[in-house]
Amino acid sequence: MTTSLYLKEFLFLAGVHFLALISPGPDFAVTVSQSVRHGRKTGILTALGIGTGISVHVLYCLLGVGALMHAWRWVDRGVRLMGGAYLVYLGIQLLRARPAPLLDATNGKQAANGASPTARQAFMTGFLTNATNPKATLFFLAIFTTIVSPGTPMPIQIGFGVWMCCATAIWFCLVGLLFSTARVRLQFERLGHWFERVMGVLLLAFAARLLLAF
Repeated sequence: MTTSLYLKEFLFLAGVHFLALISPGPDFAVTVSQSVRHGRKTGILTALGIGTGISVHVLYCLLGVGALMHAWRWVDRGVRLMGGAYLVYLGIQLLRARPAPLLDATNGKQAANGASPTARQAFMTGFLTNATNPKATLFFLAIFTTIVSPGTPMPIQIGFGVWMCCATAIWFCLVGLLFSTARVRLQFERLGHWFERVMGVLLLAFAARLLLAF
């Protein structure tokens, strides 16, 4: 496999990961909640914990799944099919998004006055939210088995994983900075369902490409 093919593989993986990253989920909700209630420092520490949590998923993908699929071709095809089906599931869930109840600005201000967690507590909140998320487990199995070729050298696969950890941490740091004010969060609650629907269409397009490759 040439360098250009590695780059193509990376860009495809990066695209799927980015779409999943910016689609609201548990990580997003926790970062927003921590930022609104306790301020930017707590939000950023939570984001760094989430980015570190990604390494757990990357590690078991690199250590076990690739070797298993290389040994049994039917496992490879089965996991690829499962990965594509999961992306379809994610897309449909996002297409079905409905407007969320608006948050009360007064309550948000009151929550912000609560005792802030320590740096370690904020970091671990983000880390455990991501590392224990079963949907994240399936997602990383999906992208590492449907996008990354078994022939891709391990150092390059590790590079893919490092990039996803860093991209995740940077994204949620930006989320923490943006949603430090309750007013911005209220605006997102009004329009967030349309954003999710657009992301759903794009995820379905990626899924179609994966499934049609069989």
